[in-house]
Amino acid sequence: MCTLTLAWRTFGDAPVALAATRDEALDRPAEPPGLRGENSSYVAPRDAEAGGTWIGLSASGVVVAVTNRWLDADREGDRSRGLLVRDCLEADSAEAAVRAVERELRDRSYDGFNLVLADSVAAFLLEYDGELAITRLDPGVHVVGNVGGVVNGIARFVIPDRRREFGADRADSARRIAGALVPEPDESGGGWLDRASALLADHEYGACLHGDAFGTRSFTRIRVGAEPGESAFAYADGPPCETPAEPVSLPPGFGVN
Repeated sequence: MCTLTLAWRTFGDAPVALAATRDEALDRPAEPPGLRGENSSYVAPRDAEAGGTWIGLSASGVVVAVTNRWLDADREGDRSRGLLVRDCLEADSAEAAVRAVERELRDRSYDGFNLVLADSVAAFLLEYDGELAITRLDPGVHVVGNVGGVVNGIARFVIPDRRREFGADRADSARRIAGALVPEPDESGGGWLDRASALLADHEYGACLHGDAFGTRSFTRIRVGAEPGESAFAYADGPPCETPAEPVSLPPGFGVN
């Protein structure tokens, strides 16, 4: 599943603030966040099975995160969606990452996805179900999951018939999360991230999932600071309800446009 919460150009101290859960098979191997890419160009965890990632921050301040997109029929993708995230983290800007995705999809197909791309200049939601839809995000709070989300203040959900009941639960969770994460007066980006982190760990909101073979595997929070040295990355290698998010070391000046 996965739930992404993004505050974009909402707080002066954090042009981009993202908190997200990752839901995955419990036995799928993963590596913790580290410097990766050519010339250590981004920080991200790594899917040890396919080699890509689901979330990351680039040296140039681009934040990338993906969820799968539930469809009525699974697609036979040519390539892992996590490798597409890796490609985007190598781009110089969110706008350049969008263009990279467009070029990639001319030659290859993927299983369905929702891809969030953001830096201090622009932010986008890319939705793919065999066709690509691009939405430029407005300043504010956005919540994205497997059946859509609350984007630019509008609830946009597409629930496939084969997952009607569980999909309705996912849509309800996203709506309630979006309603609870409206910025408070005089709130900072760091304060909002604290609230988002606590909410994604709260089972009342339905984002932290537990099962025998599948559930919430990790939690990530990313802040792109307004000045060099202000960006931050934290990661919990386990469900956020029981696993503290630990800071990940960033090089000086990393993560600012």
